[in-house]
Amino acid sequence: MNPNKILIMVLFVCALSCKNNNQQITNQLDYNTYLQTDKDEVLQLALADYAFWEKKLEKDPNQFPYLVKAAAAQSLLFNKTGNIESLIKAEKHLIDANKATNYKKSGYLRALARNYISQHKFKSSLELLKKAEAIGENLESTQKMLFDVYLELGNYKMAKQNLNTFEDFNDFDYLIRLSKWLDHKGNLDGAIKYLDKAMAIAESSNLPGTKQWTYTNLADYYGHAGLIEMSYNFYLKALEIDPNDAYAKKGIAWIVYSYEKNPDEALRILNAVTQGYNAPDYHLLKSEIAEFKNDENLKLTELELYQKDVSNPLYGDMYNKYNALLLAENQKKSAKALAIANQEIANRPTPQSYDLLAWTYYNHGDVKDALAVMEKYVVGKTFEPETLFHLAKVYKANGKFNDAKNLKKELLESTFELGPLMAEKIKNI
Repeated sequence: MNPNKILIMVLFVCALSCKNNNQQITNQLDYNTYLQTDKDEVLQLALADYAFWEKKLEKDPNQFPYLVKAAAAQSLLFNKTGNIESLIKAEKHLIDANKATNYKKSGYLRALARNYISQHKFKSSLELLKKAEAIGENLESTQKMLFDVYLELGNYKMAKQNLNTFEDFNDFDYLIRLSKWLDHKGNLDGAIKYLDKAMAIAESSNLPGTKQWTYTNLADYYGHAGLIEMSYNFYLKALEIDPNDAYAKKGIAWIVYSYEKNPDEALRILNAVTQGYNAPDYHLLKSEIAEFKNDENLKLTELELYQKDVSNPLYGDMYNKYNALLLAENQKKSAKALAIANQEIANRPTPQSYDLLAWTYYNHGDVKDALAVMEKYVVGKTFEPETLFHLAKVYKANGKFNDAKNLKKELLESTFELGPLMAEKIKNI
């Protein structure tokens, strides 16, 4: 046979077999049944619960405990459907309940603070938690939430200070927060270790919601650690508890897309999820997958759907990060990108927020300004792969090639987390 033909055949076979060297982990038989669920019992119960308390309020609008019950039902509806209107209705009920009690009940203050965390109103949440702290009722619950909010705000000193106040290695709430703290510090092994201990407590208590939450978070951590099969199995364990867990299904879709490079199957999973659960970021993920499979029409359609969704003023600042990243690479939208980045810094001055500002500068050629922001507010303060990718690009643009190459080595270990589109960009650093 002609040597040239042999070479062509070898290259052809390699193109087929070497495109994705990752082992097949997922199996449609594992999760198909969860994509075809007919009825969400928890959702139906939440709807019935809300209707019950609304009727109670109609008869006796001065009963503020009814407001809190109705708010809890609406919060659950938001978690199950992604419907932003439910979260805002919950907020209104909780504001009314706090007004009725003159902002003197710590439990009600924490409930409203929790709602504000979901809306990314972290400073408003902190203000409420400080009131609850001063009241002192069930102080440890307040301190746990203070840790959460200070961490979101980038006030790491106060976050650690509050974490120390309720240290108890036999307490589930402490362990999950210690795990979160260690992940923030870049100690992923430690984060997994303590979340695994928390899982043992959750399983011994046999509370379905607690177990489900722990399984999905462990799945995330194992994915970050490159232990993809363990990640997949924990998402399945979460779905065994709640077949309608949209987050777990999204996690499986990511494995199918990012690890197994099967965009069509990932889209099939996501399309099934969004039949009953809708949040704007699902459109962004679909758009990314469409770009990976060179489907320009689908990419643009999903981007348009995302932009339509986030134009709803009820979302407030919840999608600032995504909006800033999208606009940063558009020369015509630079002013808007800068405005959003600065707003996000005002809301939560974290390294990730400053990264948005630096990335906007970088994309518009202001590489020295980008570097100045990165070196002052980002370097050594976060281990988030996306932020480190931006930092590597800024380093390279400023001629700091060794620093960029050092980050490149680290980023190559995070390609699953970042996705195949970003993986290609990393190779060019």
